[in-house]
Amino acid sequence: MLNGFKNFLMRGDVVVVAVGLIVALAFSTLIKAFTDAVVNPLIARAQGGHSVGLGWQLGQAGNKATYLDIGSFISAVIYFIIFMAVVYFLIVVPYKHYSARRGVAAFEEPGPVKTCPACLSEDLPAAAKKCRYCGTEQSPATGTPRP
Repeated sequence: MLNGFKNFLMRGDVVVVAVGLIVALAFSTLIKAFTDAVVNPLIARAQGGHSVGLGWQLGQAGNKATYLDIGSFISAVIYFIIFMAVVYFLIVVPYKHYSARRGVAAFEEPGPVKTCPACLSEDLPAAAKKCRYCGTEQSPATGTPRP
């Protein structure tokens, strides 16, 4: 039982994902600091005056619980976009390149699919000769191919 667990942990994919998560968490902290120190002050300044942020006070003045803070939301969207770009360009693209060198297709677009006329499953590969769900024989012209 422990030997199977060790084999599971030592698979290449699990190790790559673990390293990717650690790197992503480190970049998350860096990007959060950037949005807090650079983006948030710019958004707060965009409203002008002595405002604490971009938004509206919905209730009693000075009550943070009733302050609709649009600036924080915009900052979170910018944070998300920057974070996803960092993950894509520093983790996904190199992993795709590494996998392609090993002869494995990673993060590839799915091929064309067709619909089984018997059970109406819509995710059969276009070249399938038999439905994976109901076992119905598929002819090349059977089903509706979709891109």
